[in-house]
Amino acid sequence: MDYLLPELLSSKHEKEEIRLIETDRLLIRPYTTEDMHFLESLVSDPQVVRFIGNGRPRTKEGARLFFNWNLSHMKADQQFGLQVLVEKVSGESIGHAGLVPQEVDGVTELEVGYWIAPAFWGKGFASEAAAAFRDIALEQLNKNRIIALIYPDNIASCRVAEKLGMHVWKRIERHNKPVLVYLKEKTPPN
Repeated sequence: MDYLLPELLSSKHEKEEIRLIETDRLLIRPYTTEDMHFLESLVSDPQVVRFIGNGRPRTKEGARLFFNWNLSHMKADQQFGLQVLVEKVSGESIGHAGLVPQEVDGVTELEVGYWIAPAFWGKGFASEAAAAFRDIALEQLNKNRIIALIYPDNIASCRVAEKLGMHVWKRIERHNKPVLVYLKEKTPPN
């Protein structure tokens, strides 16, 4: 279910309508500057970033650059970019997930990505959030397919992708490491 909230997002402080996504246990919303401390904690945690990008934690400056990179996707289209996952019961930010353009073999694909803070691992939050973005991509945005880029050692993320109905499509290399490209194609109507 979507809700519209007025929120300050741009540096010019112009009000924009922001979509809030709701799942059974999560409220999912765009990042704001008030989330920088949370984002810094997420991107600087070695456990969280072990299987993300080059696998190295980011500094405060790295978090700021990541925030700006993510915001550039959000401004282009509110459905893109990683968004904050807020647990409904506690109101606590527990991770982020979303849709991000990724280049695979020279073709721009749409990736569903998800990062969860370690205290919330193993509770199904990644699957819940990723399923919401899978549905947005395939049903609302009418994309024909989505991908997930996952390091083979990241067994938990492989399981999430499989729960989403994804399968290994191909293997590529990123940051001098092998990466599995999981794929979910839209089911044609009967």
